[in-house]
Amino acid sequence: MSPIPVGGLVPHAVDDAADLVVRNAKVHTGDPHRPQAEALAVRAGVITVVGDDKDVAPHIGAGTKVVDALGRRMVPGLNDAHLHVIRGGLNYVLELRWDGVPTLRQGLAMLREQAARTPKGQWVRVVGGWSAEQFAERRLPTVAELNAAAPDTPVFVLHLYQSAVLNRAALKAAGFTKDTPDPKGGQIVRGRDGEPTGMLLAAPSALILYSTLAKAPVLDGEHRKTSTRHFLRELNRFGLTSAIDAAGGFQNFPDNYATVIELAEAGELSLRIAYHLFPQTPGQEIDDLARWIEMARPEDGDAWLRLNGAGENLTWAAADFENFTQPRPELTPDYEAEFEKAVRLLMENGWGFRLHATYDETIRRDLAVFEKLAAEGLFPAGNRWLFDHAETVSADSLDRIAALGGAMSVQNRLSFQGEAFLRRYGPGAAADAPPVRAMLERGLTVGGGTDATRVSTYNPWVALHWLVSGRTAGDLALRPPENRVDRQTALAMFTRAGAALTGEEDVKGVLRPGCYADLAVLSDDYFTVAEPDIAHIESLLTVTGGRIVYAAAEYEGLDEELPPVSPEWSPVAHFGGYQASRRSARPGARQAELLGQAIAESERHRQWRARRGLTPETAVPLTDPCFVL
Repeated sequence: MSPIPVGGLVPHAVDDAADLVVRNAKVHTGDPHRPQAEALAVRAGVITVVGDDKDVAPHIGAGTKVVDALGRRMVPGLNDAHLHVIRGGLNYVLELRWDGVPTLRQGLAMLREQAARTPKGQWVRVVGGWSAEQFAERRLPTVAELNAAAPDTPVFVLHLYQSAVLNRAALKAAGFTKDTPDPKGGQIVRGRDGEPTGMLLAAPSALILYSTLAKAPVLDGEHRKTSTRHFLRELNRFGLTSAIDAAGGFQNFPDNYATVIELAEAGELSLRIAYHLFPQTPGQEIDDLARWIEMARPEDGDAWLRLNGAGENLTWAAADFENFTQPRPELTPDYEAEFEKAVRLLMENGWGFRLHATYDETIRRDLAVFEKLAAEGLFPAGNRWLFDHAETVSADSLDRIAALGGAMSVQNRLSFQGEAFLRRYGPGAAADAPPVRAMLERGLTVGGGTDATRVSTYNPWVALHWLVSGRTAGDLALRPPENRVDRQTALAMFTRAGAALTGEEDVKGVLRPGCYADLAVLSDDYFTVAEPDIAHIESLLTVTGGRIVYAAAEYEGLDEELPPVSPEWSPVAHFGGYQASRRSARPGARQAELLGQAIAESERHRQWRARRGLTPETAVPLTDPCFVL
């Protein structure tokens, strides 16, 4: 592309000309030594200059691409510290996404359309990224509605870690009959005749949900690559330039990693991925870890694809579940023996890890193992390690984590499950789930993430909105101001902290010379836009390693060309991914509804405090005595 002379910036005959210059921007660098700038220059994928127009002008040559940001906000590229990006990419084009859909009526209309174009033998699957609370109807679809929308095409609708709704055709395709036994930790809901109704419940294990989904057809090799490239482009749409893949169930190594490895070798990744390895077979975890230790070492790879360690499970018995509609699961009383073997093996071989732990009860037991090894001088042995999720972690556990040199990764799972958590544990616990401010006050590195795609949406701005506002996708205020963070801190959790969790803080997460040229020019100014509209931000120009990997609005066409979405009947080919919703202008009726929610929530908080002796039992009257007859 020929250079664009803008505002007197003209090309010079220079030997070390920049490949890309972005100017006329409100640059938030994330660098405390120079927090603000107007322009930057990039050469060979690395930032060479950060400053004003006059600073970048000498670096513009005949081949430099110059982009005018038109006064928009520029930020470092976002880094999702907990995203199931590899698994998500393998399935993206097969999934009908309800992310951002405002009504169940619209979701069912989309489903009906998709069923009509889905070929025989394939399923329509809605897999994560939405909650019943985001819908105006505030409910799940019924089995009857799925049967009406798709009488002959199998339909599988996953709702969080809690349940799945299947139509009649999906029950048949999955092989569920009157004689099918309930799996351990799961329930097949049955009618009075004993036949499955179409509802599956995690009770509390989500294995029944994911094992059923695994029965659906999968993509072949070339389609997997196309699917993954389009998923990465969708992530670039929101300004993501990096992600830490947390592995997960049904993600086998090396088989399910082959696609991203092939794309990395071909230079076709548009998102930097640091990945983890997760033992898949209960009882075989130590053997798997020992085999992987012989095959690879953390940080093997390059700036685009690298191994970051083990997890988010090390042994299955040590993993709790996070279905907040069910009681907290009681883990086996003796899981520590095998868990200690896994941790000891990793420490002795220089492997860090991340651990899924929802509840403080699990975290305390894990910490006891770490402290035992630390007394022997074996932990953490210079290795990076962290807890994921930690919705109910206690102050004492945070002190112990800090003492052991650990870190945290928190996700906005309560954006989608907050109402269920509130009903089970009450407003006091919900106010501290998770205690983000307490983590930061102890000096812990706290990475921000989404845990997409099977629960939360992959849109990082929904998570940033949750960190700042404390509100769920249903607009319920859960976390009070003392457990929220300011916008700058939240952004740092999605940039600098993520880089620290992969040992890349010297080259990633800030915009300064010598760092990777990973950045996003935003649709709205994150620092000044109305709080409810944070969730609506998108990137208009995303750059990873100096490459323009996503471009919209005035920049449309500057990004790299992708092959068409395939197969042709893909839901993504017709509907796209995340469904952008309207801004925050609220009609009077909605304002009144929100006011009523706020009053009810305030009363629940008062009752919780009263039960603990923190406030008088007698409620303060909500009426003005001057107007009482």
